[in-house]
Amino acid sequence: MKRLFDLVLAIACTLVLAVPLAIVALLVLTTSPGPALYWSDRVGRHNRIFRMPKFRSMRVGTPAVATHLLANPSAHLTPIGPFLRKSSLDELPQLWSILTGDMSFVGPRPALFNQDDLIELRTKLGVDKLVPGLTGWAQVNGRDELPIPDKVAFDAEYLQKQSLWFDIRILWLTALKVMRRDGVAH
Repeated sequence: MKRLFDLVLAIACTLVLAVPLAIVALLVLTTSPGPALYWSDRVGRHNRIFRMPKFRSMRVGTPAVATHLLANPSAHLTPIGPFLRKSSLDELPQLWSILTGDMSFVGPRPALFNQDDLIELRTKLGVDKLVPGLTGWAQVNGRDELPIPDKVAFDAEYLQKQSLWFDIRILWLTALKVMRRDGVAH
């Protein structure tokens, strides 16, 4: 049921957002050198690595680490990077990952391949069994502001409570957070 929900919603979103996606891609291309998309190695279900697309909000050559680990994250942002991140528009290409089955709309956010502490803690609590999501229970409860143990605790809570109705609630709360631009550190 969850996969069918993801497919139907991803196809609908892709159709509705085709023109805005093209406009954002063009803006990324015209405001900084490099490709429109950044393909990030992420950890998926059962700790399998997959390539996740995002609109590029950082300059080409930025180290592939979590943003909070950069000495001065703002120095690496493209001219429209702050807007893309605050509006969460940089996440829209992940519709592709949902269509291919590497991601779901709701689940724990996929860790970077080198976030060993996060991956280890999720594996210990069984969270690695979940398909990662575009949004999740941790995102609506703090997003970038959460320390890793708290983030994983929310992920483990989602593992226990997951249902279609809980996913719909998380999607609704995500929409509210995006409209308010809550919880984005960089």
